[in-house]
Amino acid sequence: MEHALYTASIFLLTAVIAVPISARLGLGSVLGYLAAGILIGPVLGLVGTNEADELLHYAEFGVVMMLFLIGLEMDPRALWAMKDKLIGLGGLQIGITGLAVLVLVMSFGYSVNVAVACGMVFALSSTAIVLQTLTEKGLMRTQGGRSAFAVLLTQDIAVIPMLIILPLFADPTLAVFSADGAIQINDDHAHESMSLIEGLPGWGAALVTLAMVAAIIFGGRYLTRPVFRFIHAARLPEMYTALALLIVVGIAFSMTLVGLSPALGTFLAGVLLANSEFRHELESDIAPFKGLLLGLFFIIVGAQINFGVFLDDPLRILSITLGLIALKATILFVIGHAFGLRGRSQWLFTLSLAQAGEFGFVLITSATTQNVLPPWIGEELLLVVALSMLITPSLFIIYDQISKRFGEQGEARKNTPDEIDESGPVIIAGIGRFGQIVNRLVRSAGFNTVVLDHNMKTIETMRRFGVKGFFGDPTRPEMLHAAGISKASVLVVAMDDPEAAIKLVTYARRERPDLHIVARVHDRTQVFRMYKAGADDIVREMFDSSLRAGRYVLENIGLSEYEAAQAEQTFFHHDRDAVQELAQLWKEGVSSANNPEYMQRARELEEELETMLMNQLDGEDDDRQA
Repeated sequence: MEHALYTASIFLLTAVIAVPISARLGLGSVLGYLAAGILIGPVLGLVGTNEADELLHYAEFGVVMMLFLIGLEMDPRALWAMKDKLIGLGGLQIGITGLAVLVLVMSFGYSVNVAVACGMVFALSSTAIVLQTLTEKGLMRTQGGRSAFAVLLTQDIAVIPMLIILPLFADPTLAVFSADGAIQINDDHAHESMSLIEGLPGWGAALVTLAMVAAIIFGGRYLTRPVFRFIHAARLPEMYTALALLIVVGIAFSMTLVGLSPALGTFLAGVLLANSEFRHELESDIAPFKGLLLGLFFIIVGAQINFGVFLDDPLRILSITLGLIALKATILFVIGHAFGLRGRSQWLFTLSLAQAGEFGFVLITSATTQNVLPPWIGEELLLVVALSMLITPSLFIIYDQISKRFGEQGEARKNTPDEIDESGPVIIAGIGRFGQIVNRLVRSAGFNTVVLDHNMKTIETMRRFGVKGFFGDPTRPEMLHAAGISKASVLVVAMDDPEAAIKLVTYARRERPDLHIVARVHDRTQVFRMYKAGADDIVREMFDSSLRAGRYVLENIGLSEYEAAQAEQTFFHHDRDAVQELAQLWKEGVSSANNPEYMQRARELEEELETMLMNQLDGEDDDRQA
C-alpha cells in the first residue's frame, strides 16, 4: 500500500510541476508529460520499469477514452463535408509516408513486420502539439492550418484500423526468444481468457463479432436516450459520470470479448453519439479521466525511454530523427502543392506535420507487447518519436522566418479573407453581441451555422471561446456563395453597419427569392428600408428588451403579472402590424413630418393601440369582479 502511494505521489508531483512549465514555454502538455516521465525514470531513477509496466495497462485506457472523445467530435455530416480533404490530403499523406518508410526500412534488411510497424508509426503526426500551436498562433483558420487539421483528423481516424491490423504482423519467434536468446515462457494464455469466440468456427466467430458491433450501434442510437432520462430522474450528478464511464468501459470490454480493439468500439460509439443531446454531458464527464489517464500514459512512456540506447549511438538516433522529419516534410510539400497550397500556407502545412506523434507511442507499445516489434527496436522508435516531437517548436520557428520572407504575415494576413470550408442551413452575417446569441441558440438546437464577420479582432476573440467563424466581408458575392447562400435556408443579418446590412439583404433577395432573411435593425427607419430590401423577419435590437422593461414597470404599478404580460403581447403584435402597414406609406428621403399620409395613419394606429389596451384591461377588471 505504501509503495503504491509513493509511486502515485511521484507521478502526480512531477506532472503538476513539469506540465504547467511546458505549457508556459509553448511546448504543449504532451511534451510536459514526457519530460516528467524522463525526469522520474531515466534521469532520477525514482520509478523503475516494473512499476511503469504495472501502471501501463491502466494508462492505456486513456487512449481508449481519447478515441471515444474524438468520435464525439466527429459529426458524420461534418465529416462528409470534409471528405475531399480527408480522403485526398489525409489519405495520400498516410499512404505515401507509410509506404516510403516501409520501403526504406526493408532496404536496410529489416523484416516486413518491422517495416509495416515503422510505416504506421511514422505516418502519424502530433495532434496535441500541432493543434495547440496552431490555435495559440491564430493559424487554425488559414488555408495551411485547415489543411493540417484535415490531415490530423484523418490520422486520428486511421489509428483505429492500424490498431486492428497491427496484430496480424506478429512475429511468433518474438514470443519465444528474448533479445539475448534466452527461452521465454509466454504466459499471456496461462490463465483462462474471457472470450465469446474462442473455439468457434470461422463463420461462427464472424457472426458473433458482427452481432456485437450491431448491438453497439443499436444501443448508441436507441438506448442512450431512455437510459439518460432514467439517470436524470435520480437527480444525482455523480450518476452521469458513472454512466459515461460505464458506456466507455462496457463497450471496451465488449470489444475484447470478440477479439476486437477496444478503441474501435469506443470510437464507433462516439461517432454515433456525436449528434446526441447528451454529447456535451458525456464530454465533460469523460474529459478529466481521459486527461489524467492519457497523461499517465505519456509519463510512463517517458519513464520507459532507454537513454542508454541514445548514448550508445547518439549520431544514429539523431540521423534517423532528422531523416524522418526531412522525408515527411518532402512528402507533405509535394502533396500540399498538388492540392493547391502555395507560399506561406504550403510551408505551414509542411513544417507543422513533419514530426511523429503521440499515437506513435500507442502503436509502438501495442506492437511491442503483441510481438510485432522486438523490444530493442521499440526502444529506438520511442526515442525517435520523442525527439521529433521535441524538435517541433523549432519547426514552427523556421516557419515564422519563412513567413517573413514571403511578406504574408501581420496585417496582410489579417486582411486576407478566410477560405470557407463548411456549410450549414443558417448563415449568420455579423458575430457581435446580437449575432452571438442567435448563433449559440441555433447551434445548441443541433443546427450547423456558417458565421461571417469583417472584423478580424472579433473573429479571433470568438475563436478563443471556441466559436467558429470566418473572416471576410459578408456583402461580397463571392464570400456569400462560398458560405453556401445557394443552399442555405436562413440568412441572419446581424451587422452593425446599416448600409452594409441593406446592401446584403438586397443582394441576397435578388439571388435567392425563396431564402428566409432575418435582419437586425437599429430603428424604425431602418425597419422600413429592410422591408423594401426584402427581409422577412425584422428585429429591432432594443425593441424586445424595452418591452420586457415596460412589463416590469406595469407589474410594479398595480397590474398583475398576467395583465402585464397580456399588455406586452398586445403591444408587440399591434406594433409589428403597424410597422408593416406604415412601411408601405414610408418614402425614402422624405421626413415623416413632410409625409401627411404617413403621419395621419401613425396617429390613427397609436389611438387604436390605446383603445385596445384600455378595453383589454377593463375586461380583465370585470372578470375579476364577477
